[in-house]
Amino acid sequence: MILKRRFDKLLLTGGTVLALAGCAQDGAIDVSSGVGVSVTRSGCPAVAVPDYTGDVTIFDPVNSTDASAIDVVANITNVRSTCNSEGARIYSEATFDVYAVRSRPQGSRTVTVPYFSTVVQGGTAVVAKRVKNVTLTFADGEYRASASGKAGSYVDAAAARLPEDVIERITRKRKPGDPDAALDPLADPAVRAAVARSTFELLIGFQLTPEQLQYNATR
Repeated sequence: MILKRRFDKLLLTGGTVLALAGCAQDGAIDVSSGVGVSVTRSGCPAVAVPDYTGDVTIFDPVNSTDASAIDVVANITNVRSTCNSEGARIYSEATFDVYAVRSRPQGSRTVTVPYFSTVVQGGTAVVAKRVKNVTLTFADGEYRASASGKAGSYVDAAAARLPEDVIERITRKRKPGDPDAALDPLADPAVRAAVARSTFELLIGFQLTPEQLQYNATR
């Protein structure tokens, strides 16, 4: 439900149709003969961390959520991505850092935290999901530790491509006086649906328990 709310916000932002596709874009307005938008689009998925999944808090004892029981807090940051959109399958890879702080620095310690990578189509349909672990090693006397993680995904290039008739409707130059000159193409449900179907994202976050997710969402 949380992921759905996040994507609903994106899909309702009609003016950002190109950003919805998770692609490189040129937003230049072409007024040489009417009004249109010059667009460069690829099928590379956007990479994002969903709401409430970018950090995890570990408690000791585990059944307490008091501030005094906070043991370790870890955060995902520095997310970077590369993409190869050549060929029938588009490969996208994301790397990120995990920074953690513990409340008691005595002794060396290793903490393993699971994280997920999910490919989502159209804002709601999960195409693939993987769960991996990142290991944080605290040295004796140190409060902080860091580690790196990586996630990759494949997307069918044909599925990420907008139909030609939809591209024409979005980018067609319109002149003042045209019946649809003032209409947003995304107001058409068929266009919105086509854009959603060709929209992919690679989502990365901590694989939280229901209790951890609730803590993040309500604190």
